[in-house]
Amino acid sequence: MSGRAQLMWDEAVTGYDFGPDHPMDPVRLALTRRLVDAFGLDREVDVVAAKPAGESTLRLVHREDYVEAVKAASVDPGAADASYGLGTMDDPAFAGMHEVSALIAGQSVGAAEAVWHGDALHAVNFAGGLHHAMPGGASGFCIYNDASLAIARLLELGAERVAYVDVDVHHGDGVQAAFWEDPRVLTISLHEHPRTLFPQTGWPEETGASSAEGSAVNVALPAGTGDAGWLRAFHSVVPELVAEFRPQVLVTQHGADTHFEDPLAHLAVSLDAQRAVQVACHDLAHEYADGRWVALGGGGYAVVDVVPRSWTHLVAVAAGRPIDPETVIPESWRQEVFARTRQLAPVRMTDGRWPVSWKGWESGYDPADRLDQAIVATRRAVFPLRGLLP
Repeated sequence: MSGRAQLMWDEAVTGYDFGPDHPMDPVRLALTRRLVDAFGLDREVDVVAAKPAGESTLRLVHREDYVEAVKAASVDPGAADASYGLGTMDDPAFAGMHEVSALIAGQSVGAAEAVWHGDALHAVNFAGGLHHAMPGGASGFCIYNDASLAIARLLELGAERVAYVDVDVHHGDGVQAAFWEDPRVLTISLHEHPRTLFPQTGWPEETGASSAEGSAVNVALPAGTGDAGWLRAFHSVVPELVAEFRPQVLVTQHGADTHFEDPLAHLAVSLDAQRAVQVACHDLAHEYADGRWVALGGGGYAVVDVVPRSWTHLVAVAAGRPIDPETVIPESWRQEVFARTRQLAPVRMTDGRWPVSWKGWESGYDPADRLDQAIVATRRAVFPLRGLLP
């Protein structure tokens, strides 16, 4: 197995563009790619452009009629079929939508194949993580569910246990739905509580179908949760479950929209805590999955201040060259940011909260604390189904 990481990248993924007024501005992808390059990480990873996901691959997760609807909207955006979630405010149709969505999906599938075949130990597709798309419809800025497609491809290749950990601020509903009845896939999602945020799913009681009880895990965090609470929740749930499941591959989704600057949600997590979770996911892959790690992007709508730094940290962690949070960002990148966006770029790779700290679950819990109540609800709902003490 190659010890080098792969970075999945094709410049054409920046064509995933819902228009100038949409929060998912593809400049976040371009700026991340440039920051990765500015730090010299291109020399530490193999940059690979995978082919777009083809018909047979897309149908591992998506219904044929839905794929045909995306293709039709891609040719004629004005005739998009809203019954498939296309041409809506969240998912406006645009010319070439099928092609670029399939390209992004292809990068995640290529990442999964590289890791499974041993061509890379880790593979990153920060353009991916489009976790809301359903088998038969678009949802939440997501056309094709590349995370689900990557997992489905791993199963097709012979994987018997794949763990998926999603730390986007929104529930990973599309991935959960795709594998709701499949005990070979453990889906874990930490997200803002469905009472206060789209898609209004991801309650702790959602634990999988009768054929796969305990294979879906949801930690619904109270609005306002910050670094210490977010990390406490992660470490109080994820490591024990991953240890019990012992996946052959770990797939993780790193939406940056948990950040306190994100305009679409209500958690208060810093870049430094996001980096800490990236490192934790890397370590879990090495401890329980022989190092096999597929890391994806996701949401994130503070497109200058947050997303490029967060995902550059992710690439650096995967490359085995983590960037010290206090590192000054290269001036060349900061100049490019201003030229592209007329915004002032951040100066360092930290929010000034490093090192981050939290209290482990073994230290006990406060039954009156809303965060601890959320952790308890998840542990009680899922842990006994997996033979673990709640």
